[in-house]
Amino acid sequence: MRGVQGAQGYDKHAYEPFAVTVDLAVFTVREGLLRVLLVERGQEPYAGRWALPGGFVQPDESAETAARRELAEETGLLNVAGLHLEQLRTYSEPDRDPRMRVVSVAFAALLPDPPDVRGGSDAARAEWLPYGSYGPLAFDHDRILADAHERVGAKLEYTCLATAFCAPEFTLGELRGVYEVVWGAELDPANFRRKVLATPGFVEPIPGASRLTGGRGKPAALYRAGDASALHPPLLRPAPEPTEGNHR
Repeated sequence: MRGVQGAQGYDKHAYEPFAVTVDLAVFTVREGLLRVLLVERGQEPYAGRWALPGGFVQPDESAETAARRELAEETGLLNVAGLHLEQLRTYSEPDRDPRMRVVSVAFAALLPDPPDVRGGSDAARAEWLPYGSYGPLAFDHDRILADAHERVGAKLEYTCLATAFCAPEFTLGELRGVYEVVWGAELDPANFRRKVLATPGFVEPIPGASRLTGGRGKPAALYRAGDASALHPPLLRPAPEPTEGNHR
């Protein structure tokens, strides 16, 4: 009965209305670089500024449904194979949008071998830009993107998420390249190979399959993602090199 009384006494007009949006930090690896999908805003506020794809959640949508719809409308990516999408966190600072109170549900996404993109809806254009190569983003999207990058980098340590950046068949060198561009660190090839192959279920060899990777060496063996989801032991990122003035 307590709940019923509370419901009867509830006045929805006593609360300031606010909107809910979604924002997507979509990463890929292309030409040896970590790239992020950005759109150029075609409308105010921040017209002409790069931003993450996203938009308002409609009354009949879940946040994930809205995220996939906005991704398709603003960049042309519709039902793309291999898209890994996960919720990052909620951003709710009162002044994050100059138009009104807006709460955003942010998503991190990974996409191997992505197609070209095109601007649509209220996005003037869309591009896969190298991570960190752009100026300040619209709204609080710099913070969202940095949080997404840190989430992905951390998850590479203890999950098999790196394979989501790869094509269905990949070499260990290509897998190592994912770690290197996300972490911004060079890894020893022999040590990386030993750790990956010693981790049960991380990757599976494809019998008899290989690929020439350039140079004069023999073709590299091909692998596919295994059935594991977690790495035991974790594959820890290298400690950052000490900078001058930090060491004693």
